[in-house]
Amino acid sequence: MKIALPSRDNRIDDHFGHCEFFTVLTVDKEAKKILDNQVVESPNGCGCKSNIASTLADMGVTLMLAGNMGNGAVNKLSQAGIAVVRGCSGELNTVAEAWLNDQIKDSAISCSSHECNH
Repeated sequence: MKIALPSRDNRIDDHFGHCEFFTVLTVDKEAKKILDNQVVESPNGCGCKSNIASTLADMGVTLMLAGNMGNGAVNKLSQAGIAVVRGCSGELNTVAEAWLNDQIKDSAISCSSHECNH
């Protein structure tokens, strides 16, 4: 399984649409292990208006672990077959391991503007 995390300085970026890059982790959900990671360049401009959802889907990503994200981005990712878990924060591997251990659930909170900072 592949999961993507909007990243900045080895941490979840506070806002999906303005992250420095995306970290794509290949994980074994049954063994609860991270097997591999890749860095995907973030598109210029706002993420919700880019092709990042299709780029990630083409790579096999099926889950996005994110901090804050607007409904436009959630919808684009969902249409590309990528489930979204919002409200994540912290170091990338720590967040991924917490998700693998069923310790993270979607906050269901969406940003209402592009300058959202929860």
